[in-house]
Amino acid sequence: MKRILFSIFFTALTVTTLCAQDAGTQAQIDKLSGQIQDLLAAQEQQTKQLAAVQKDISELRDKVNTPQVNDSASSADLKSLAEKVQEIDKKRQADRDLILKQIEQLGKVAAGAPVKIKKPTPAPAPDDTAAPAVPQKGYEYTVKAGDTIGLIAKAYRDQGVKVTSTQILKANPGLDATKLYVGKKVFIPDPNAK
Repeated sequence: MKRILFSIFFTALTVTTLCAQDAGTQAQIDKLSGQIQDLLAAQEQQTKQLAAVQKDISELRDKVNTPQVNDSASSADLKSLAEKVQEIDKKRQADRDLILKQIEQLGKVAAGAPVKIKKPTPAPAPDDTAAPAVPQKGYEYTVKAGDTIGLIAKAYRDQGVKVTSTQILKANPGLDATKLYVGKKVFIPDPNAK
């Protein structure tokens, strides 16, 4: 009986120990189960965040790969525009050079290019009806492009013939100083000749 009692006691002790171990194991299992659930929730949260990041990356790729709207220019457009601007600049420079040459020519004409004076020719025979009161000796001058009565008079004065615009107009009745044309013959009186 002692043996039986000892066996029962041993069995009870074993069962109690086993129950105590079972309860500790259950507590650890419950704790691990909670941690696993927390990890699964965190993993699900990270999966959602990863999906959002992948979506953002995809949208950015689409934006980068999408061609720009027509309000921007490509490098080919810029190069073409630069070439056109250079072409226009060359034409502008050529026009400028042409204008400067023409202004220079006009300046030479206005400055009174040297006039070749022909030898004195006798004046036409005076008409008794309307004889001007001017000397009968002088020069015949052929009008050139850009000539004016003032420039012609100045050119002759530079050659030593002291004549004025008024004297030239009086020596050429009917001559309109505003309507000189190239090739017209004008009599230049020589007031110094007697």
